[in-house]
Amino acid sequence: MRLIVLRHGRTAWNLQGRLQGRADIELDRFGEQEVAAWCCPVAWRDFSCWVSPLRRAAQTAALLGYKSVRVAPELIEMDWGTFEGRRLVDLRAELGADLAANEARGLDFRPPGGESPRDVVARLVPWLRCRAGDGQDALAIAHKGVRRALLAMASGWDMLGPPPLKVGNEAALVLELDPSGALELVGDVALGHCHA
Repeated sequence: MRLIVLRHGRTAWNLQGRLQGRADIELDRFGEQEVAAWCCPVAWRDFSCWVSPLRRAAQTAALLGYKSVRVAPELIEMDWGTFEGRRLVDLRAELGADLAANEARGLDFRPPGGESPRDVVARLVPWLRCRAGDGQDALAIAHKGVRRALLAMASGWDMLGPPPLKVGNEAALVLELDPSGALELVGDVALGHCHA
């Protein structure tokens, strides 16, 4: 089966470069307009639609015209702990070598009081197995951290060095899911604009 993964539209914290994590920030006006202009392939209309429990994901689904969505707690953004609401640029200036050493851990990077990308991968596995059991193509609207974790799972990327595929904010990550729940990277699809 096919799994399409979108990131929610822009929020004020995205614009400010703040780590959102579990903060339930809504889309800003630009984010609403951005998503409303996206053109998803017609075939995706028949896919089951799953969203993170955070409002920005549900808003994105509604703006794309998905009226029947299912909330999946597993799709919530990575927990950034005490870094939530902070900007990486400020954290790097403040924490210097300590943060650099933490970031150099790749999948095992962990913000204080938060979770690692490897933790995100672990919580996604049961959800993926359930989707594989359904056997129905699915579209998931989630977050950058979740999409990166899925990309790591599908490609073997250890989050050290650049990702094997750079998926833009206005693009969907396309994955294949086998009956066991294992992922294979297919590529990405630019969403384009339905109108100016």
